[in-house]
Amino acid sequence: MNVNKQAIAATLLSIVSGTLVSCTNVSPNGDTATNTDTKNVTDTTTQSNNGDGLRPTVGDRNTKLQSVGVTLGDLSNPFFVVMAQGAEKEAKKIGGNDVRVTVVSSGYDLNQQFNQIENFVAANTDIIILNAADSKGIRPAVEQARRVGKIVIAVDTGVDAEVDATVTTNNLQAGEISCQYIADRLQGKGNVVIVNGPPVASVIQRVDGCLKVLAKYPDIKILSKDQNAEGSRDGGLRVMSDILVTFPKIDAVFAINDPSGVGVDLAANQAKRTEFFIVGVDGAPEAIQAIASNDSLYAATATQNPRGMTQTAVRVGNDILNGKKPKSPDILIPAKLITKENVSTSTGW
Repeated sequence: MNVNKQAIAATLLSIVSGTLVSCTNVSPNGDTATNTDTKNVTDTTTQSNNGDGLRPTVGDRNTKLQSVGVTLGDLSNPFFVVMAQGAEKEAKKIGGNDVRVTVVSSGYDLNQQFNQIENFVAANTDIIILNAADSKGIRPAVEQARRVGKIVIAVDTGVDAEVDATVTTNNLQAGEISCQYIADRLQGKGNVVIVNGPPVASVIQRVDGCLKVLAKYPDIKILSKDQNAEGSRDGGLRVMSDILVTFPKIDAVFAINDPSGVGVDLAANQAKRTEFFIVGVDGAPEAIQAIASNDSLYAATATQNPRGMTQTAVRVGNDILNGKKPKSPDILIPAKLITKENVSTSTGW
């Protein structure tokens, strides 16, 4: 992590530090990630079932929101800190300053996220906002939480389980517009690297969208697409450093998020390689700054709205708490491509 990013993360984290539970562990990129250390407890409260075998009846009257639990990927990444801010702001807007908002980081550790969800259940949390560490692996924890009547809203990435709602960027679209930019700029011919990430739905969809577009261009060769940079700057640096040794000629790189894309940029700088350009996803401040600079290989990013995702998730969860289901449980927020041509008019998040 460079100094600027540390400063950003430190500033943002200070805003939500009052909501974070105090024990730490090491995340995949080497940064510390906040976690709970409460023993696993299952809520055994008896509640009526609505007949689906999973879900007790949720409030059908005016129920005041009292608590929200948020488990996110990695709070050393400013994207997730902004998500935490959005959840806290919306929860207090709805329920007042007495609403308890607990924000924890899974560090992309599935077992840790299991414990966090169990802790939310044990604490009788009204709404659980879940940014899955593993879209398939987290299913048993989700099913257990919903079986005892907890509202679970997936954000940023879908899960392979029945949840009350899912609020994400249109990740397929993000991959498509990013790689259409690559194909257009290369005029349909060249060597492309995809820097992949954690095995979650959002990442899989972005890569699927990219591959769908690039498949239309037979003269575009994909040199690498399966290397997991863990969605982090350090991971992007590590993966791209190896790729640069393997491939002497690269024309473009698609990174599944901006932290890993910034790591790719750093690897290129260290290797003194300047023949390719980088496209990421997030619209992170660091990426916006790089795109605006003449000294970076960063060319574009498909921006997301992390604050809007969690604000929407809390609103939808509160509606469900009061017996109002959304018209559609799958809520997609469009992605927009930021390039050097429009970066001066982009506000970012």
